[in-house]
Amino acid sequence: MFPERIETERLVLDALTHENVDVFDLYSHISHDAPNIDEITEHVTWDPHATPKETKDFIDTMEKNRAEGEGAEFVIRLKEGEIDVSSESSTESDEIVGLTGLNMKWERRTGTLGMWLRKPFCGRGYSGERAAALMELAFETLDLELVAVDHCDGNEQSKRAIQKYIEAHDGQYDGLLRNWHPDGDEVHDAHRYTVTREQWQESQDGDEL
Repeated sequence: MFPERIETERLVLDALTHENVDVFDLYSHISHDAPNIDEITEHVTWDPHATPKETKDFIDTMEKNRAEGEGAEFVIRLKEGEIDVSSESSTESDEIVGLTGLNMKWERRTGTLGMWLRKPFCGRGYSGERAAALMELAFETLDLELVAVDHCDGNEQSKRAIQKYIEAHDGQYDGLLRNWHPDGDEVHDAHRYTVTREQWQESQDGDEL
């Protein structure tokens, strides 16, 4: 149902599976010792992984969700020749940039976007680029009627990125969701944005004019 690979102008999105991702490689970017991990996880609802086993279990779950049609998670990598800002050079490696996904709510005909990026790769428009690709997947392949995305209250970096690509696809801000994301002993408010199939199609038609 879900593609194994999606390519955009600068990115390659590969299915998050054991075949495509080395457990220890991913763990090195999402463990307690990963660079900037506290900043990356400050406004998200997952905690840094304590052991490689936790990362293995996470990939297992993503494979299961994909097989059962509940969601499509992808590892984000740069296309060959795209500037790798962590080394200030072009890259030919399969270095992990981040993860992204589309969580399915079939009964609502809705897909919800999610993403995190390693800090060196933030601020380059990758969020909007992969969002455009996943919206195309949602509306043209999966026949959904709505794509949604939210960010925790206070996450200004995500807010700016989301507002930019939501506006580019003629979407809208739906409002504040109180006590939306449980996180240990806390529950975070979230801001929700949506793009309907009709809004997305109008934005596509406008791009062709």
